[in-house]
Amino acid sequence: MASLGEWEVSPAMQPKPADYSYDLVAALGAVVGLRVTVPDDAFTAETLGTERAGHGVLIRENGLVLTIGYLVTEADAVWLNLADGRVVQGHALAHDQESGFGLVQALAGLDLPPLPLGQSDAAQIGEPVVIGGVGGPQRSVAAQIVAKQEFAGYWEYVLDDAIYVAPAHPNWGGTALIGPSGELLGIGSLQLEQERAKGANERLNMIVPIDLLKPILDDLLSRGRRRTPPRPWLGLYATEFENRIVIVGLANRGPAQQADLRTGDIVLSVQGNEVTNLADFFRGLWSLGEAGVAVPLTIYRDGRMFDLHVTSADRAQFLRKPSLH
Repeated sequence: MASLGEWEVSPAMQPKPADYSYDLVAALGAVVGLRVTVPDDAFTAETLGTERAGHGVLIRENGLVLTIGYLVTEADAVWLNLADGRVVQGHALAHDQESGFGLVQALAGLDLPPLPLGQSDAAQIGEPVVIGGVGGPQRSVAAQIVAKQEFAGYWEYVLDDAIYVAPAHPNWGGTALIGPSGELLGIGSLQLEQERAKGANERLNMIVPIDLLKPILDDLLSRGRRRTPPRPWLGLYATEFENRIVIVGLANRGPAQQADLRTGDIVLSVQGNEVTNLADFFRGLWSLGEAGVAVPLTIYRDGRMFDLHVTSADRAQFLRKPSLH
């Protein structure tokens, strides 16, 4: 991901304050930059890097900032970069594995108005939105919602109703999806490509809907995680190929690696139920119980089919806990 000084938004894509019924400049003032460092020996250092940069959104006057969780997972230092040039130290409070949200607490006053939470369920396809980056309209994108549909990520992650917007923001991680009334509808997570009938592919941003935060926010603030038992986690990376689930990577020391699953293995079923897409695979895994449950898989490898039981784990137990400096 580009650092905060290395990306630009084309003037043609920038939102114009006069086009909006709310104070666009004030709303974008709630977007801050994040710079994060992670120890070299952290569990996610190899996959996510030890230096991360992106955005966050002030959602409470006390300095509570909402971002995308992969930016702050296992962080040992967090700095908030404000549009006016100020730099404020922060503390990573929580990362929710199921939604993908992360929370940061500013350790000094930001003196900025927070962005109110909207209702992502009510957002409509075709609705005009702004993808807000730190730095105001010049670092933001005027976009529209092009889809609301399921998203399955190769890292054991599923959203039932992700929001897709276009055109895409060039530095999407932790951006604010701002709705027509100036409310926060979601947080930027990924950039994807969508095939067009003719011409070049269109780039989209996948947004985590804000409604997923509301039921768990109090738990994240008080406990650092949601109150419900953790889901079972296998520690594998998978992709779909010709209606088959193919393992393309394994988390170091994770349950799948310990059970001798291998890159290239094909997962045919979970507890006897055939799986042909990532969402069904992961939901089948989670339906078996909480973290620690044994997961019966049917595997195809090198021309033979066999059954294998993987003892699942709580992903959070592999991660460094936040430390306050």
